Amino acid sequence: MPSQQFYLLGEPGPAKEIEVDTSQSIDDLKDLIASHFAIVEPTGINFQGQDIVLTDIAEVTSSNGPVAITIDGHGVREVPAPKGLPIVGNFFQVYPDHLGNHQRLFEQYGPVIKTENMGRLTYQTNDPIIAALAFSESDFFTKKINEAHPLHALKTPAAGVFLGDTDTPEWKVAHKFLPPALGPKAVRHYAPTMQKTVEDAFQVFDKLSEQGKAWNVYQYMLKLGSQAVGKLTIGLDFQHFTSPDAPLHEMVHLIAEILSLNKKVTSKGNWYASLPFGDPKRLKVCKARIEEMVDESIKQATSSGIEDLPLQDAALKASNMVDYAIRATDNKGEKLPKESLVWALVVATGAGFTTTSSLLSWLIYGLVTYPGMQERLLQELIDHGFTEDTHMTADLTDKLGFLDKYIKETQRRHNPSFQPGRTAKVDLILPGGYKIPKDSVLIPALHHIHNNPDIWDNPARFDPDRWDTEEVKKRHKAAYIPFAMGPRMCIGFNFALQEIKVFLPKLIYRYKFTREGDNHIEYDPMFQLIRPNNLYVRAERRFKWPPKSANAAKVNA
Repeated sequence: MPSQQFYLLGEPGPAKEIEVDTSQSIDDLKDLIASHFAIVEPTGINFQGQDIVLTDIAEVTSSNGPVAITIDGHGVREVPAPKGLPIVGNFFQVYPDHLGNHQRLFEQYGPVIKTENMGRLTYQTNDPIIAALAFSESDFFTKKINEAHPLHALKTPAAGVFLGDTDTPEWKVAHKFLPPALGPKAVRHYAPTMQKTVEDAFQVFDKLSEQGKAWNVYQYMLKLGSQAVGKLTIGLDFQHFTSPDAPLHEMVHLIAEILSLNKKVTSKGNWYASLPFGDPKRLKVCKARIEEMVDESIKQATSSGIEDLPLQDAALKASNMVDYAIRATDNKGEKLPKESLVWALVVATGAGFTTTSSLLSWLIYGLVTYPGMQERLLQELIDHGFTEDTHMTADLTDKLGFLDKYIKETQRRHNPSFQPGRTAKVDLILPGGYKIPKDSVLIPALHHIHNNPDIWDNPARFDPDRWDTEEVKKRHKAAYIPFAMGPRMCIGFNFALQEIKVFLPKLIYRYKFTREGDNHIEYDPMFQLIRPNNLYVRAERRFKWPPKSANAAKVNA
């Protein structure tokens, strides 16, 4: 076979001598070249001779001199970055408004950016094509929580499916045991507990309505979300709705504190995380206390006597996740190891209620901010025969088309999560020619993907009806990824959506929400998720409801 010399345009160094099979296609050659130069997406490769583009195998092999390789029309290039200051780097160019500042950096530098905060390098992208490649668990990317990863301060190898590296025995075991407990069938099994949780909370919201009091949305949604998750993961009743002023349970408070401490620690250099005092020390203390509390819940559940069951049967019969986890056995009769069980439940609890409470808060924000939303959602419930006695089931929620679109649009516009990092396994080249060194963490920036004007028409406009358009239906698969994607996507997404679709209709049917005040909504830049910190509303108890619309007969046909 003939050989040819190839080199990356823009990259110094000698060319590589590579044998070329002339019987193959130009696409086959692109695949071959990609494997030699660690180019993640071969389709963007083009070949350039002396002043001409080479479009077939014969032209490439007969070209005089080395052949230049371009990627999507670009030579290989460093990821652009703003100029930083000594010691702090770009810290003050990113914080406190990291959403606004990252958006500004994407607009200034393009779809891949790099920042350096007190010695810690972070790469981010708002390009769905690059995001999909990062999430794919391939020869190029994996979830490896190294010192550059935004979850490093929380890393717990035993947690496996949540806070462990992909290439570990712990992840493989946890990934076998936990998904059945959070699959669609198991989640439907949890619906009655979810409904009872929100209905038990009515006594507090009714009292606040009678008193005409405004209340902080996130604080009460945190109570509501954690009340349900506490019951359904570790079998604990947090007693959050015994009165309007009931305190947060210790575990909820600690988990919320951990998410704040982790952000404070990982947003700074690696040196900061190793300090034996301050936030790093407090983070270790909180983790130890939470582990102790969950371990106690496991002991209590075990002491009551259990029946071992196959994975799928256990998922459908267990009253909560701790019950499932201590009785579920695989086809070899083996169980989830104790060291994996504790932190799997810790993270399932924390991730479950913090994400849900943040999303619920944004959903209520939408009710009081975007005209007509509350009315349309209520009318859809009325048209489907919804009453205070309605039992929420997946069959019912599947029929609520506008509710589904409203939730999707809220997750697009105000997604709580934004930092699902993936780690480069080798020195590699991304679409556009961007070089990423081995062990670098690339973050698909969910908020910025979901609000990218190159992907979404008028992304700042809140429009649930866009989800019916052909434009949205043809979008790239990674243009909307509220729970990330790939093998390490959020395994609790079924649980979260089921909970939202039980809570929100019940709240909308019973209360009319109005906003208190008109201050600009603020978020805490030093919290792991995006949540509205200063949103206050009044929830007025409804005693009258609109009649069914003219479309009701068609809806129920």
